[in-house]
Order: sequence, then C-alpha cells, then structure tokens
Amino acid sequence: MIKNETSIEQCRRLIEASLQWGDPSSWTNEDFEELSEKIYAVTSVRLSVSTLKRIWGKVRYDSSPTAATLNALARFAGFDNWRTFVARHGGVYTEEETVIDHMVPVDMSSGSPVPMMGVGKRSMKRRRIRTGLVIVVTAAIIGLLSLFGSRLKQTPASGASDLRFEAKQTSDDLPNSVVFQYNARKLYPEKLMIQQSWDSTRREEVPTDSREHTSLYYYPGFFIARLIADGQTLKKTEVFIKTKGWKGIIQRDPLPLYLKDAEIKTPGSLEITAATLQQKTGAAVFNDVWTDFTNVREFKGLDSADFTMAVTLRNSSSREQAPCRRINIYILGTQSAIIIPLADKGCISEMRLLTGDGWISGKENDLSGLGCDFNSFQHLECQVKDQRLKILLHNKLILDTSEHQTIGAIIGIRIGFEGAGEMRDIRLDGHGMPIYQESF
Repeated sequence: MIKNETSIEQCRRLIEASLQWGDPSSWTNEDFEELSEKIYAVTSVRLSVSTLKRIWGKVRYDSSPTAATLNALARFAGFDNWRTFVARHGGVYTEEETVIDHMVPVDMSSGSPVPMMGVGKRSMKRRRIRTGLVIVVTAAIIGLLSLFGSRLKQTPASGASDLRFEAKQTSDDLPNSVVFQYNARKLYPEKLMIQQSWDSTRREEVPTDSREHTSLYYYPGFFIARLIADGQTLKKTEVFIKTKGWKGIIQRDPLPLYLKDAEIKTPGSLEITAATLQQKTGAAVFNDVWTDFTNVREFKGLDSADFTMAVTLRNSSSREQAPCRRINIYILGTQSAIIIPLADKGCISEMRLLTGDGWISGKENDLSGLGCDFNSFQHLECQVKDQRLKILLHNKLILDTSEHQTIGAIIGIRIGFEGAGEMRDIRLDGHGMPIYQESF
C-alpha cells in the first residue's frame, strides 16, 4: 500500500478536472509529456513522464513518491505544498461519497453517516434536529459569504484611488528576492494574495493590513505579478529578472544548481560536459536531466514580428546517457515564447513546437526535419516576417507556418539540453540589421 494513496488520488482528480482531457485511462505518452511541460511551466520542477505514469497508475509503483514529486503535484493543483494540500483536502469526499452524503444523515460530532437500518423514532427525531441545525448553519454561512463577497464590490471609488502595488528587486543576480509594496486597506478585503507570475498556483497570502511582502525568484524571466483580493485582480506589476550575460542552470527540485562561468565557458563554445553534469548531479544517465544556458535582458531594436535568430549547437550526450538527446531552443517574449525542439532522428514523434499561434505536435505533424545527427554541430535559423515563421536547419527549410500572434518584446534566449551540450555561436537580427551576435 503506497503511503498517501487517498490524498494522491484526490490530487490527481483535481489535476484531471483542471486539464479537462477526459478519462486518464486514455491518455497517451504525448499527454503525459505535455503534462510534464505544464507542471514545469507552473512549478519549475520537471517530473519525468515515467514518474507521472506511475502516479496515474500506468506503470507499477510499489514505493511512495518522493516529497519533491508530491510538492510539485500539489503546487500544480493550486496549493503551496503537499502538507498544505493534505491539511486542506485530506478529508474531501469522492464523487460517490458525496452522493451518499446527500442521501444519508451525517453525525455532526463524528462526520460519519448514520445507519438507515433499524433506526427508531427517537433516532429519527434526533436526525431531524441535526438536519434542521445543518440547514440553519448552512444558511447563516451562505449569508455571511454573500455579505463578505459583496464588500469589495461596494467599496467607494475613493478606496481604489489609494490602491498600490509595486515591485522592487533586491539584487541584479540570481537568486533574486523581490519586495512587493502594496496597500489595499481601504478596500477591506477578507483575503489578499500576491500571485508571483502568470501561474495561478504561485500565490502567497499576505496580511491585509500590511504594506510589504517579499518573494524569492530562482529562475530568470519576465513575470506579471498580481495583487488579488477575494478572487479579484486589483492591480498588476512587472517583474523582470535578468541575467548577467549567459547563465548556466541545472534544473533541480527543490532548488536549481547554478554553474560558474569557468564550468561552462571553454575555448570556442559554451558547454556543459557529461563529466561536469555527473559531478553536479551524481547521475550517470541524463534522461529528463536538463541544463539551461539562459540570457535574459533587453534586446533593443529587436521586433518579434520581424527578426532572425541563428544558433550553432549540439547535444553532446551519448545515447547511453540520454537516448533522445533532446534540445529545446526558447525565444522568450513578454507575452509568450517560441520553442523549437531538436532531438535524435528516432525521437521526432515526441516533439512539440510552440509558435505565437500555438502548439504543433509531432504526433499529428511531420517534424522529421528537426531530427538531428548530433555527431556534428547543427546550424539552426528561426525567421519571423510577414506573419510567417520559418525554421531552417543547415540552410534547408524544414518548417513554414503562420505567425499571426507575436510573442511581445523579446527579452531572452534559453537553450535547454537534456544532459550535456554545447553552443558555438548565436546571432539575432532585427529588420535585417544585426542586433546581437556572440561567438564563444
């Protein structure tokens, strides 16, 4: 019997309801790959497909999931951590139990259903009293909730004029604490929260009568933080966590591993070797072990509606260390991102490419042009112009698709290697003019 089995099942149901993908018994490997990406986007924790399959009963799982896995699932479901989830939802009824609860009177002292067979008149009378008490208490609670829920809406406009929500960074490096300065006192909210980014699960409750709250950011990027009162977004503020040039980061839960410049900069390339990665992680096999080279900053003069990005790189893991030897190239924007996958030629089925217009799946589209022979360096170009996105590998056009929606201002490049990898050079042009170029 796996520990936390009941709570894990409840957490799974919450996640299934939020995804709305239907019966999980019909989920494919691609679905679990997408779920892994969604969890990573929300929590910065990458759970492997095999781990998720074990959680959902697709693969035999005799041991309990790790605390890191449970915390990631709880955060994706909208809670601070697993302990908070269990504390708040450890007694949630299943659907079947909820139906029974409507049919069978409940003992208010124990929370257990009262047996229906062999009940005498005195028991029936007590049950009527309990039922009446439940109705009265429920009506009172609903009335109070309605009153509290309407307070914010009925607040005079003068209260809104005093509303404040600003962000101040305490460092120009990683990790970076951000001090949020806020004031919503005159709105008299019952519950006040700060949401650190677009991810609705990354919320922290703050005192309604205070003015400052500090949050810690471990990864760089462009985030829109929100001040939320009783479920309503009151105000937004930008949080732009930059890097000082290229930063090497090994993704790991609960905390990432930062790499020194001397560990990634070699003559002629920016590189994470298999030896360095094994030393840092203790792993000899790199499946779902990701290293990012990230450069987050303003690229003035770069228009996401008309630009070219060119990069020369390769995954240097052996097939024994990482069979698919995947690479993800991220062009980060203030509104969205372009994500271009590369992998060993035999692994193109699992690819998923993101454009400004949405996802393109390797299950339903021929992305074989993105399959690579990593015995040699790969030269890739991404071009956006006239609402078209084109991808070229070794100057050969392998994808031409629409790009009606831009990703906003380009604020960073991230190169993710599954395992070891190296990058020789990178170039960014805007409107045909060079904006940024670097050879390592």
